[in-house]
Parts: sequence; structure tokens; C-alpha cells
Amino acid sequence: MAKKSSIEKNNHRAALAKQYAAKRARLKAIASDQTKDMQERFQAALKLAEMPRNSSATRIRNRCEVTGRPRGYYRKVKMSRIALRDLASAGKIPGMVKASW
Repeated sequence: MAKKSSIEKNNHRAALAKQYAAKRARLKAIASDQTKDMQERFQAALKLAEMPRNSSATRIRNRCEVTGRPRGYYRKVKMSRIALRDLASAGKIPGMVKASW
């Protein structure tokens, strides 16, 4: 099980990213638009830099929903490999069975 603080920190980052997503997208569009004048693009880049760092979506870490483990993460089921194997062996994931031949 991961530390509670790490899980909460990641949840806080996800909330900030969701809150600032529209504003960041608008500023990024202005900053990268070549048709706008240089001053306007520079101002947009400065406003983007003033925003909280944790509001960026790239700072969110994929973590297991069950244990909070950051490594060995399967996106499709939002679980780590260890939690996935435990639940699959217990028969709690529909359609998933342990291989045997």
C-alpha cells in the first residue's frame, strides 16, 4: 500500500488539473498561434507560467485504484499488475481467468 500522503498529493494534482484545464488550453492555444503578434503570445506564455505547476496534466501520476502503487500500472483496468493478479485469481474480474496449459 502506498503512503496516504502520496495518494492525496496525486488526487490534489488531478483536481487542480481539472480545475485549470480550460484556462490552460486557451492560453496554450494563444501562445502557440503563429498568426498572433509576438507581444500577445508572450503575455499568454507569462500567464501560463504564473499558474500553479500542479495544474498541469503531465504531473499526474497513474496509480492503482486498489493499492495506490505507482509502478506496473495497467491503464485499461486502472490497476497495478499485483492487484490485477490477486483479483483475477480470486475470480473477481469478469472474463479474466488465470492461464494454465
